[in-house]
Amino acid sequence: MNQDSRIKLVTALTAERNALRDFVGLLEREQNTLVENLTDQLLTLAEQKSAAAQALTKLIEARHALLNNALPESSSASIQTWLQTHNAAAWPIWQEVRGLTERARQLNQSSGELIQMKLRYNKQALTVLGNAVSKANLYGPDGQPNLPNSGLGRTLGSG
Repeated sequence: MNQDSRIKLVTALTAERNALRDFVGLLEREQNTLVENLTDQLLTLAEQKSAAAQALTKLIEARHALLNNALPESSSASIQTWLQTHNAAAWPIWQEVRGLTERARQLNQSSGELIQMKLRYNKQALTVLGNAVSKANLYGPDGQPNLPNSGLGRTLGSG
């Protein structure tokens, strides 16, 4: 890899790192929003997260394209070894990219767990409310009150 290609790789990794920082920030905001039950903000965050993920995917593809010429396999271990040997300036950036990627994975996993927990809670609450309505059954499908039978064989007002 020539000097120009090394500079392009450092530039690509720097852009990827910056995008990952922003993405992790979005994931942290999403998690805080879930914890604080600010559900009205989730749709906006989801849209921002989707756009950021698409931009990040393009940056990762650009990095892969740059490394494909130098590396037959672009696994994390092979990139690490190659960078340490051939592009020392890119090495610390790559380390940060890997750390940010792991942080994003952890945040995404814990947010998913929070969402599942909230879904279970909401489902349980709906079941409890549904059961309470069924037991109370104060009104029939015709909108008329369902009065309990007084044991006299007739309801109030039936003569």
